[in-house]
Amino acid sequence: MGERRLVKDLNIKKVIVEKGVSGQEFAQQILRRLPDIPVQTIKENESKAVHDIQNMGKETLHLLPYKGEFLKPCPGTREYICCGYQILNVATNCPLDCSYCILQSYFNQPYLKTFVNLEQGVEQVLKIIDSNPDLVFRIGTGEFTDSLAIDPITRWSDWLLPLFSKRKNAVLELKTKTDNIRGLLTSKFRDRIIVSWSLNSPFIAVGEEHRAASLKKRLEAARQCQSEGFVVGFHFDPLIPHPKWKEEYTKTLELLDKYIDPKGIIWISLGSLRFMPGLKPIIRRRHPDTCVLDGEFIMGLDGKMRYFKPIRMELYSYMRKNLEKWHPDPGLYLCMESHDVWQKSMGWSPETSNGLKRYLDRRVVEIFG
Repeated sequence: MGERRLVKDLNIKKVIVEKGVSGQEFAQQILRRLPDIPVQTIKENESKAVHDIQNMGKETLHLLPYKGEFLKPCPGTREYICCGYQILNVATNCPLDCSYCILQSYFNQPYLKTFVNLEQGVEQVLKIIDSNPDLVFRIGTGEFTDSLAIDPITRWSDWLLPLFSKRKNAVLELKTKTDNIRGLLTSKFRDRIIVSWSLNSPFIAVGEEHRAASLKKRLEAARQCQSEGFVVGFHFDPLIPHPKWKEEYTKTLELLDKYIDPKGIIWISLGSLRFMPGLKPIIRRRHPDTCVLDGEFIMGLDGKMRYFKPIRMELYSYMRKNLEKWHPDPGLYLCMESHDVWQKSMGWSPETSNGLKRYLDRRVVEIFG
């Protein structure tokens, strides 16, 4: 009953299936979980872009094969320090509707696209992992979608967890703004799995993270995962200055203290709002009441709009100071920042992307062995 309710809550109203993939087992399993939803079969590349800018096709599930590489490095830039994260491409787009989300600019790729040849793709990923036993692979599924938002339909957790739990040189991070943890908790696999939540201030969570679970529900889910033996992580990204932002982010830190044992956290990332210039008019059209564009921005070295350095450093310094009061070593790191911002706001710097990768790889070894 609980699983049917979760599927219903996603409000999928239509399924598009590309010709030739409906016979695949993964596709059949998904269709069986949506027995009353209309299904349309189309030819390859026949899908039309969504014209309803407000909807973005978030109520349509599109089952198709992925033809690129399933494992790709996080799209960082050499102008800023990157952590060496690897992305497992399971899907693109998201049923949540955060005002600041970069996926809004992908209007030529509408709908909740789910790749039904994932099983074959993951086989190739595992070969890469197994053929490089001396490397640590930090892999996540939450870059182009929410890792758990449609898990009640896809049940990625059913078969990804056992595959990655067996690898001693890899971890799989599932990043979410939901409380859809049922699939995780019914799995017997815990080792090498990290469940992470994106957090923000209550003001931003309520006003800008539409359709996401409340902060309380996210942290209740995190506590439950932690009590069930999962390692957890958190991502304060994007940090957004807004009226009384210090007091607001402090409220989130107080909730974190209430629900979470800091000794069970592998890392907490900090990042500030950044976006390609083309996203700004889209945000204005889709979210006219948003506050996320009210700040002072400048073009960064990577071509993205960013807050002025003093603003970013104040955000990071405040969060670092208060998080380290909570626990002396919560695995803090900055996402896509320069050496001088690291040094001035964090009190140290990994110097390079390789330096940050080594730091986070050590966290993996310390936690999982």
